[in-house]
Amino acid sequence: MGWGKRLLAHIRFRGHYRQFAKLNSVSRPEFSTQWQDRWPRLDDNTGHLPYDAHYVYHTAWAARVVAKIQPDKHIDISSYTYFSTLLSAFVPVEFYDYRPADVKLSRLKCGAADLCSLPFSDAQITSLSCMHTIEHIGLGRYGDPLDPNGDQTALGELQRVLAPGGSLLIVVPVGRPRIQFNAHRIYDPVMLEQMLPELHLAEVSLLPDDTSQGLIDNPDHQFVLKQNYGCGCFWFKKPAA
Repeated sequence: MGWGKRLLAHIRFRGHYRQFAKLNSVSRPEFSTQWQDRWPRLDDNTGHLPYDAHYVYHTAWAARVVAKIQPDKHIDISSYTYFSTLLSAFVPVEFYDYRPADVKLSRLKCGAADLCSLPFSDAQITSLSCMHTIEHIGLGRYGDPLDPNGDQTALGELQRVLAPGGSLLIVVPVGRPRIQFNAHRIYDPVMLEQMLPELHLAEVSLLPDDTSQGLIDNPDHQFVLKQNYGCGCFWFKKPAA
């Protein structure tokens, strides 16, 4: 919002406050309406509900995959915290992050973990996710060590701890492969398959740059590469022993 529009918004806010305070003093006097208690929200009067499409769609995609899997327990490594907290209402969840979350909910366990050295035995986890995280590893953004191969190490760890028959949900930015230091990497989907040679790709969905299209199942590879910053959602499985 520019300076002029913000000034007009403040003037409108003052007028609305005076009008509302007068009405409220008559109809709802049990609620105090004092100027010193004001909390102006000047950017929320929009024609459509704003939201971060990447995080709305990829978490919705992952929740639907977990519903198909129906695991006894799900383990998430460093994905969007809201995903684990909501998912724990339906299945026990363990959530681990380099910076552990101090969240206390039933059926949710939170702890610290380094994605490049996971504290799990080989072939232990049957339902695992790591979403919008791999692309950051090794770039130092979150206090982790600088390492050009950090994403490869992290994917290797996820592959190592996944049990035979288990599922791994990965979400990364996709499009023309490049690094936008120190924010993230953007991947050609083929790169993920090459870095997870023990797994096979069961399902892939794309949220394209034009997010009004919603999720596209099994998108054409060349279409994916034309995206500037698409959201690639990948369901990998480890073959049963």
